[in-house]
Amino acid sequence: MTSSAADVLELDITGIAHGGTFIARHEGRVVFVSDAVPGERVRARLIAPQDGADASTRSFWRAETIEVLEASEHRRPHIWAEADVSRDPADRPGGADLGHIALDHQRVLKRQVLTEALDRFAGEGLVAPEIEAVDSGDGTGWRTRVTLHVDDAGEVGPFAARSHRVVPVSSHPLARPAIAEAALALRGEAPGRIELVEPADGRVRIIRREETARPAKVARGFRRRPTPETIQELVGDRPFQLDATGFWQVHPRAASVLDAAVYGILDGHVDEAKTHYDLYGGVGLFAATLADLGGTDIVTVESSARATAHAAANLAPLEVTAVTARVDRFLSTRRSSGRTGAVILDPPRAGAGRQVVEAVHALAPEAVAYVACDPVALSRDLGTFRALGWNVDRLRGFDLFPHSHHFEVVALLTR
Repeated sequence: MTSSAADVLELDITGIAHGGTFIARHEGRVVFVSDAVPGERVRARLIAPQDGADASTRSFWRAETIEVLEASEHRRPHIWAEADVSRDPADRPGGADLGHIALDHQRVLKRQVLTEALDRFAGEGLVAPEIEAVDSGDGTGWRTRVTLHVDDAGEVGPFAARSHRVVPVSSHPLARPAIAEAALALRGEAPGRIELVEPADGRVRIIRREETARPAKVARGFRRRPTPETIQELVGDRPFQLDATGFWQVHPRAASVLDAAVYGILDGHVDEAKTHYDLYGGVGLFAATLADLGGTDIVTVESSARATAHAAANLAPLEVTAVTARVDRFLSTRRSSGRTGAVILDPPRAGAGRQVVEAVHALAPEAVAYVACDPVALSRDLGTFRALGWNVDRLRGFDLFPHSHHFEVVALLTR
């Protein structure tokens, strides 16, 4: 598809889709539109399929808003000026796909996404919770981790939305102030990727991953990357060591909020005489939660050896067993002994999947706490649990990533 007047449509936006785009229809075909709000009428430019296929044969199209003809009462000036609808879509940076919508309405829309996912994949009868606000401000200045890119011309910035083209910007409103300052000061960088991390000590680390970089040579011709710097995060007064390049929640309060939520839904379900599991355990956040609830026999499982090593050190005073393994392979070696207490599942965006859910069911735990960053993956897994006879007793949603389509959900399942 080449750009022409025929590629621009006037569309009525009827809903929001999973992933931060919005829904319209044109001659019976669904169109997923960026930078809109349900209830609006917009002019939108169709996006050519990336695989080069004929767009006319597709069951759906994608499009980008280029003009708002009838604005929603919930539309606001974009929180990131460079991403405003007044700019050409090719020049709008990604990462704040709901930044043009009033914060309270963003949470309404996120709940709609969760409601539709539950209805479609989890079975009947589940009611999506309200998405709880975590901050009382304007939803800016929260990102403790930001990834930028450097193109061949040395331009530094985020990628444009839905592309790999670097877009220069003069602000980073979602970033922590110190990260925004460090990002704007970058000059003369080599092509590649740059990660900026602000841990609990407030000092920004700048981690460069140059396209031309090669790991240092070591004995016998093998190569290895330099050992990452170890940083520290805090949840309450408990420190957690991790690699600067390792996973940690990007909102400064996210780990504490999720820790408190898991503690709250599992309170009363942790028997000190039983074995409890923290699956996809990272550096041990929720294993520590299980210990705080009274668990004394706790196993945390994580596929990253570096994260597992940190978990072992972080949890040493609690006598937690830290295992390096893929969760599916670990569970394939376990059998129900009648001693399984609580299981915490905190899988990546793709979800746990049927194989892991069925293996958790086979352990016959007393309760499962599921921490989800993707509503569709969560709903699929809840559907599998329910088909196996589990009840979803509680759901809580948290707006930990304002101005983006992301949010977290914590679920309690019991037999």
